Amino acid sequence: MGDVMTRVVVVGDLMTDAVARAAFPLAKGGDTSANVTMHGGGSGANVAAWLAVEGVESAFIGRRGADIAGRNRDMELMGYGIDARLVMDPERATGTCVVMVTHKGDRTMLSDPGANAALLPEDIPQDLFGPGAHLHVSGYSLLNEGSRQAALHAMKLAQRAQMSVTVDGGSNSHLKRAGAEPFLEWTQGVRLLVVNASQAEVLTGRDNPEQAAKVLTAWYPEVVVKMAGEGALWFSNGHADPIRVPAEPVEEIADGTGAGDAFIAGFLPVWLDGKPPVEALANGCRLAARAISHLGARPML
Repeated sequence: MGDVMTRVVVVGDLMTDAVARAAFPLAKGGDTSANVTMHGGGSGANVAAWLAVEGVESAFIGRRGADIAGRNRDMELMGYGIDARLVMDPERATGTCVVMVTHKGDRTMLSDPGANAALLPEDIPQDLFGPGAHLHVSGYSLLNEGSRQAALHAMKLAQRAQMSVTVDGGSNSHLKRAGAEPFLEWTQGVRLLVVNASQAEVLTGRDNPEQAAKVLTAWYPEVVVKMAGEGALWFSNGHADPIRVPAEPVEEIADGTGAGDAFIAGFLPVWLDGKPPVEALANGCRLAARAISHLGARPML
């Protein structure tokens, strides 16, 4: 990697994750012993944190509540060395996500976007947008009606500044609700889309990730599909065949939260450096494996 990394600007969500790992199968309507821990989260903020520990100069644009959680999240981001541009919301609380992890490691998330849902176009600081920088937009910001205009505004600013733009799929349930066509419209002009296999299916109706990626290259020059335990693939409309990289083996799955965000942070700098996609995919899978091996969605500080 070069000495001077492209500055990556992330627009996205900031959350507190309350992770509850159940010791036994959930007793519906009853009480199940669990290990409960609090972590910084939010897909966009996670990407910025993983980028920072990779030595990439990154900035994060988001919104937080005027509460203790918000102050803690702000301090954490600064601790990673992120240029955190958080606007304080006087009325809404900092976003919170309850992550329930079953004894088998399956995740169910209950998310309250809080202040994230009020990100406004005027919250986007123009000084971060300039040639040579890159913008990554968290799909959550586009899928949430309250923050959509701010995300679209950031994408316009980036395109005006001749910055490359990447977007991820956010969450399949939100994506289903918003619909494939609107999402494809909002993300026009994006150079690379990163989705997981189920988001790829929501957008294309194809359950085969390779076929879905092919369909998506009609809209995006490049597409990456994350396939969890199967690794990831990259496809571009100039290529005959997708490029696949297997997942890195993980001794023990502690918590899958943030693995997809870590993947993006591993992929982007290598890709932005113009290295072959196979190297970018491998670096993404390496960071994802690191994220899965410990509790919480962010790197250990």
